[in-house]
Amino acid sequence: MALYEVTRAVEAEKPVMISALMGWVDAASVATDAAKHIAGTGAVVASFDGDELFDYRSNRPILDIVDGAMASVTWPEITVRESTLGGRDVLVMSGTEPDMRWHAFSASVVELAKQFNVGLHMTLGSVPAAVPHTRATPLLSTASREGLVADISQLPPTMRVPSAAISIVDRELGRAGIDTVGFFAQVPHYVAGPYHDGILTLVGRVASQLGAQVSLDELRQLALSERAQLDEIVGARPEAKEHVARLEAASEAENIPSGDELADEIQRYFSQQDPGGGPFPGSGSGPFEN
Repeated sequence: MALYEVTRAVEAEKPVMISALMGWVDAASVATDAAKHIAGTGAVVASFDGDELFDYRSNRPILDIVDGAMASVTWPEITVRESTLGGRDVLVMSGTEPDMRWHAFSASVVELAKQFNVGLHMTLGSVPAAVPHTRATPLLSTASREGLVADISQLPPTMRVPSAAISIVDRELGRAGIDTVGFFAQVPHYVAGPYHDGILTLVGRVASQLGAQVSLDELRQLALSERAQLDEIVGARPEAKEHVARLEAASEAENIPSGDELADEIQRYFSQQDPGGGPFPGSGSGPFEN
């Protein structure tokens, strides 16, 4: 039984596929928000069978009750939408990270990518990090082979971390001969989300990678407005202001972190996560919550 259904023919000849999934490696929903921004109102061209991929006890459907009647149910889903970014044809896969059948899911994405003649796959992610909101969002990058990303992060030669489903997809696409790159925004660990500077950074980096000219004015204005709100919150709390100042000093002192420093930061991030797929640090009602 196929895990997906193609609902509409793809018109593009060699589209770029962009993927982001809610849950693991989606701090403050930055990655999935960036994917949604890129997809816009693009038509759904494929959808995955939720009954085969989700444990509804951990990813419960949302029930709307209106005037005492059970009116509608919103189910967790994964869809692929066809859109354009600065004139480039893109397919955007987004939704909730599957609870099960990762082998079959990643194989299905490879099959779908081949069916749609995808030439490049881009993974979007976001991780909480010890970075201040007063500085530009740093990015970590990956690639399936040398030469795909000019400014690839100098990660250590070997790392061992709990994987996200989207990373398994990335690996399997690369093994199938489809070039893959990944961009992971480092989000201030005290920000609950949305975090528009992170979204702006990911969308801008995707556009740069594709050589696409896009307007980022709307995202930039949202990021500036959000920065002002965070400044106000931090300014009203001495302990928060002191914490951000320490992060700023560390950021300026380190400038470009070494591979070992990046490894320590990523290992610290994963050690703070709930292996069962629980929320990220700072995913409560706001920054510096008690």
